[in-house]
Amino acid sequence: MKKLIAQGLRKTFRLNAKQRQERKDGSRSIVAVDNVSLSLEAGEIYGLLGPNGAGKTTTLRMMATLLQPDGGKILADEKDIQEDLNDYKRRIGFLTSELKLDDFFSPDYTFSYMGRLYGMTEEKIRERKEKLFRQFGIFEFKDTKIHDLSTGMKQKASLAVSLAHDPEIIIFDEPTNGLDIVASKEVEDYLQALKGQGKIILVSTHIFSLVEKLCDRVGIIIRGRMALEGKLSELTMEKSLESIFFDLYKGGEE
Repeated sequence: MKKLIAQGLRKTFRLNAKQRQERKDGSRSIVAVDNVSLSLEAGEIYGLLGPNGAGKTTTLRMMATLLQPDGGKILADEKDIQEDLNDYKRRIGFLTSELKLDDFFSPDYTFSYMGRLYGMTEEKIRERKEKLFRQFGIFEFKDTKIHDLSTGMKQKASLAVSLAHDPEIIIFDEPTNGLDIVASKEVEDYLQALKGQGKIILVSTHIFSLVEKLCDRVGIIIRGRMALEGKLSELTMEKSLESIFFDLYKGGEE
């Protein structure tokens, strides 16, 4: 796959009674993502930057087909993904902190189980497991129950499992969440390696330095709308990414 495009994505959620009471404006729904468009190229890393609650995770979940957009569409190489949704799903590696591995299983069992779901041969599963477990330092803990792993090791196990089937499209929500500086660097290096393999990579984060180190293109999403989007090198010619972000954020409050 060479290109992945989201056009005018929109997602609205209904509010429960408590949420309606807290808002005090009579609203029965909230627009989480409003007309968001972005374009991802093979061999590039796209960073979706924004504060908590801005709509980043909702956007990623729509891109990963976990949520159905209320409006807009997603095109893979100019073809609407709805035409063959199962094929598109097989091409995705998705990671989010909201998706937890089962506490009672080990990384080894979970990886093999997921590999079989993707139709991988036992030989291919062993090959990918060897590579990824060594990459992320999981081998020593491969037979430990997920429940007994540290937060960082759980995150690395989740990373390995999401990449088990060698996906063409990598969609990661806060991929360095819970990792120390050494493990974070390992993840950053691996994302760069995936970029070199021509993968399509979308990373959501609120960490400016991560975007500056990794990303070729960046989209800044604030209150559900795309406030700015473009090549990182061009956007930061006169101002730092942090300055640009806070100018947009404060402007939205006026």
